[in-house]
Amino acid sequence: MSHQYKLDMTMMSAIHDALRRELERIARITARVDEDPRHVLSTAVGWEMFKKFLQAHHRAEDLTVWPVMRQALAERPDDLALLDAMEAEHAIIDPLLDAVDAAVADRASGLERLGGLVDTLHTGLCDHLAHEESDALILMDTTLTEEQWQNFSVHQRDRIGDDAPRYLPWLLDDTDATRAAAVLRHIPDPLRAAYEAEWRTAYESLDLWGTGGRPAAV
Repeated sequence: MSHQYKLDMTMMSAIHDALRRELERIARITARVDEDPRHVLSTAVGWEMFKKFLQAHHRAEDLTVWPVMRQALAERPDDLALLDAMEAEHAIIDPLLDAVDAAVADRASGLERLGGLVDTLHTGLCDHLAHEESDALILMDTTLTEEQWQNFSVHQRDRIGDDAPRYLPWLLDDTDATRAAAVLRHIPDPLRAAYEAEWRTAYESLDLWGTGGRPAAV
């Protein structure tokens, strides 16, 4: 029987799906033969947004979720081992992002490395998201209080900061109407109004990947 969450996982699910969507787009860019993907990624606002929003999400977990859970689960070694795994999986991501950036900047041999690095990033992050969803979310749900869960959300939002006008439409990019409505119910009225009136249109006008528009959906 599936776990019935007491904590609201709507936003967690939305960010995970958005990260998977962007990984697919990045993989398609590095597979292109009509243009050097190093040029695309070096100038793509989509790549910078992906990195910022991914790191905001992971740092919020690192600072406000795992430490609180460690304290609550101090006498449960199996659960602590899962937290160790979560932190270890996080720890491989930033070096991979840096390695992709280094390959993008390397005009001599970077192209030879870029595809392999993106494949490793894709596999590592997708595996982590799946592991978190299958095991860690249930442990979060049974360990964290509503106040602690809200603290995580606030910390992540603070890290996004002035990029909120881009974050919300990025989160909802390629999302069906039912899912978008569920996410928007969690957004304060003034921000939801700004999204409807300005943010969505401004986001849709961005050339996220330097190709005259967003890559086609998978």
